[in-house]
Amino acid sequence: MKTVKLGAHGPKISQFGIGAMSFAGIYGNATQDESHAVLDALRAAQVSHIDTSNVYGAGRSEEIIGTWFAANPGARDETTIATKAGITGNPEKRFDNSPDHIEAELDGSLKRLGVDYVDLFYIHRREPERPIEEVAGTLAGLMAKGKAKAVGFSEIAPTSLRRATTEVHVAAVQSEYSLSTRLPELGLSQACAELGTALVAFCPVGRAFLTDRPFPFERVQEMAFTKGNPRFIEPNYSANIKATDKFRALAQDMGEPAAALAIAWLIAQGDHVIPIPGTKSVAHLKELLRGTEISLSQSDISAIESVLPVGWAHGDRYSAQQWVGPEMYC
Repeated sequence: MKTVKLGAHGPKISQFGIGAMSFAGIYGNATQDESHAVLDALRAAQVSHIDTSNVYGAGRSEEIIGTWFAANPGARDETTIATKAGITGNPEKRFDNSPDHIEAELDGSLKRLGVDYVDLFYIHRREPERPIEEVAGTLAGLMAKGKAKAVGFSEIAPTSLRRATTEVHVAAVQSEYSLSTRLPELGLSQACAELGTALVAFCPVGRAFLTDRPFPFERVQEMAFTKGNPRFIEPNYSANIKATDKFRALAQDMGEPAAALAIAWLIAQGDHVIPIPGTKSVAHLKELLRGTEISLSQSDISAIESVLPVGWAHGDRYSAQQWVGPEMYC
């Protein structure tokens, strides 16, 4: 497993992590045993980075990881654990980046995870009214207290990243990035590379569109996020299946799972890019891990981008409601 630095000053971590939102039943129910099996397989594959949040299942994802740490002595020392805070769940005030709220939420995460500190702590969503420099200062204070070894932000613009770095080194920015969502190439990826910030790419297989088994339309209707997401609403859903059929055919011709090809493409975008797919299936995890073993040639990359050129996806990546919080840019 290839390793890269987590930010300019951070430890070496695997250039592949797991996004643990799937453990909390976001895309269907996952049992603790299923989640632990995925974590066991990741450890066997020397994947060292686990990403979660206090809001994934109202803390359930963190609790599952905490029970796994407790059941596997030594696993914590082999793992960089990342979590997030800043989303309140309160419709009157959806985001809170105040120092007291952020520290209290981190304390709750530490308790659920059963750890004394996290290796990476993100602001999950920016509170628009609060200057990001102030929030960066709050994060620096948590590092000084030893509760977080490094800090980051999720779904911010490159201009916000540059402002935050005047107060603290931002080790990582988390953003959706894949062959179906290439917005980070319009300034964010470049800023991260320049500033020594890891670009942690969530949804790297396009919410299953970039796999051999995309979500059937019937299942899309059963999941809260997808049934209201523009890319999964007809006629966009069928158009996106048709577009990605070409990618699946290319992957088959290359003798690889489609998900592996999607992961390999992301890794080829630079050492600062770290994909964190989510899954509750060990079989699917094996396909994703295969992507870390593939070395794509320039002709391979050209072939991939020929079947899925920039802008191929039908529909925005978020609905108007889902866009509340992430920063738009360019």
